[in-house]
Amino acid sequence: METYNQRALSTIHAPQRQNNFKDTALGLISTLSFPSIVGIADNMLKSAGVHLVGYEKIGSGHCTAIIRGGISDVRLAIETGIQTAKQYDQPASSLVIPRPYPNLDIVLPINRWHQHFHQSGHSRLSNQAIGLVETRGFPAMVGACDAMLKSADVHLASYEKIGAGLCTAIIRGTVSNVAVAVEAGMAEAERIGELNAAMIIPRPLEELEETLPVASCWVEESQPVNIPINIPVNIKEKITDVEAVELPDLAKLPVKIKEEIWRDE
Repeated sequence: METYNQRALSTIHAPQRQNNFKDTALGLISTLSFPSIVGIADNMLKSAGVHLVGYEKIGSGHCTAIIRGGISDVRLAIETGIQTAKQYDQPASSLVIPRPYPNLDIVLPINRWHQHFHQSGHSRLSNQAIGLVETRGFPAMVGACDAMLKSADVHLASYEKIGAGLCTAIIRGTVSNVAVAVEAGMAEAERIGELNAAMIIPRPLEELEETLPVASCWVEESQPVNIPINIPVNIKEKITDVEAVELPDLAKLPVKIKEEIWRDE
């Protein structure tokens, strides 16, 4: 039987669960370049109190950044994203959905927003930066990666493919090293093939970093330790020579009772 206190608590918490989406909005902005959409997402996060849900890549170079937050914050962030896209000379389409229904998570990764609702802040490494160089064609991207790694103290985090032959190399390092590396990568990409876009994001927010791909080689996985056991031949022979010893049946052994016990009785 449900007690009165349990019914009262369920009544109190029910409206809170229903109003989780009441004053929130969902914002989407799309461009034709992965570095551009990452730069747009960075500016949106820093311009308003919104959270980056993630990216959606549907091919042919189309990339969409998805944000979530209060209605006014989302509208401000999307407007900032549109202005940023114009600065990058990128065509942009956008959408703001006030009070979306929760079942939209079937097509959008909305649940991630709840995990980071109270976890917005600057990166733990405040002097770090992210560099992105996008080329049209895989050889140009590989050449850009080689030039960036040789020109500065940076490491290659991963690369992203968005269709239409567009590949983006993602590097990490200090702001100065990333700036030098991206410049070298751009020059090499133009020499080999076609440079489509480049972006440097100094001191990114942790929320932005978590949405970027990371190469599997940077993810440490525990491996079992195999220790070979070598048994000398002479020990093996001794083990095989051991004969089995039969133990006596305890039930057939004679039992001797001390005389003192009989006297006490």
